[in-house]
Amino acid sequence: MVYPRSKMPYAPQFDRGGCGIGFVADQYGRASHALLTLGTESLINMEHRGALNADARTGDGAGLLTPLPRRLLAREVERLTGQAVDPATLGVGVFFLKPEREAEMLGRAEAALAANGVRLLCWRPVPVAPEVLGAQARALMPRLWHAIVAPAEPVGPVAFEHRLFLARKAFERDARPDGGYVASLSARTIVYKALALAPQLPVFYLDLRDPDFEAPLVIFHQRYSTNTLPSWQNAQPFRMLCHNGEINTLQGNLAWMQAREPLLRASFAEDPAALRPVIDTTGSDSAMLDNVLELLVHGGRDIRHALTMLAPPAWEKLPDLPPAVRDFYAYHTGLCEPWDGPAALVFSDGQTVGACLDRNGLRPCRYLVTEDGLIAAASEAGAVRVDPARIRVQGRLGPGQMLAVDTLRGLVQSDAAIKSELAARRPYGAWLR
Repeated sequence: MVYPRSKMPYAPQFDRGGCGIGFVADQYGRASHALLTLGTESLINMEHRGALNADARTGDGAGLLTPLPRRLLAREVERLTGQAVDPATLGVGVFFLKPEREAEMLGRAEAALAANGVRLLCWRPVPVAPEVLGAQARALMPRLWHAIVAPAEPVGPVAFEHRLFLARKAFERDARPDGGYVASLSARTIVYKALALAPQLPVFYLDLRDPDFEAPLVIFHQRYSTNTLPSWQNAQPFRMLCHNGEINTLQGNLAWMQAREPLLRASFAEDPAALRPVIDTTGSDSAMLDNVLELLVHGGRDIRHALTMLAPPAWEKLPDLPPAVRDFYAYHTGLCEPWDGPAALVFSDGQTVGACLDRNGLRPCRYLVTEDGLIAAASEAGAVRVDPARIRVQGRLGPGQMLAVDTLRGLVQSDAAIKSELAARRPYGAWLR
């Protein structure tokens, strides 16, 4: 049957979207409130890439991802509990809960945290100003809570991050069908997102104007949903990335990942079932890609490595590719197939931040590097306003290319440097042969 366009049945599996994305970062990892402000201003400069509801005040979604504002969180724990804490030991979960089931969901979250060796220090109602949002955004608004946590006993940062990952997966399996959603649960990063327009976000979230909120890097995203129903959950960034474009190979990617699930094992998960399902199929195509990226990183891969697996260039036809890099790509074809766009991706694990394009290269990403260590990338030139006299390098990414900032080592890495470094880490050529 051919349906008139006005009566086409809604099919969630064909959801797609195109948006405005970007990041700002200090090359040397110097955190400041000024950098956070630059990130929010850059997001506001991308307002024109977002959509507007008929109420003229509800947007398709906007958000930021930053490393944890540890000074702010430690201050809040002391205010709420009367106990001083070491900021370096903290993690935080951002929970979106249905108002009518709020108490029940909080209890489920506490159980999932305790079962995975995570100690809840306090629940913090997220300070917000709902009156700045549109009527529809307010009507759909969940209850917003921060769960500020610490490990139940001393463990390293990687082990703690694994525990938080498993706790979130446990909560999602139990509560996601009832509307419970976790925007982020990490000891590295935090997400502030809403069903909002870009200028509303820093007014809605009072934390974003708090001088104690300092960040060395900021990812920003303004959503334009083409044929997707906007929601608080579908606003971006997700837990490790944000995305401009669509994943045209989605159904095949989902089928292959679901086929691999029974084989998955992880040293940090005694029961492999704790990893499943890998993909939350109620999410958007961007959210599903984020699910897989998160799994690969928790499996021990560098985030640049994981993104290169998921969005490789068309390496087979590149004549001047170094042999070691060619071996790297060839080896990984046996592990994972490409998630093809058009897609521009911005990503971070809290220390490394970067951007990449899929091998089609049909979404723009322009970048600049200043003489004093500011690196910025965005969907278009001018989104991050910088005095031209400060700019040392500027350019754009091509198909399959990546740019990354390693704030731990103080490095700005080009695509060639990233791929050469990844290829040299293991004897991929010997493994392949």
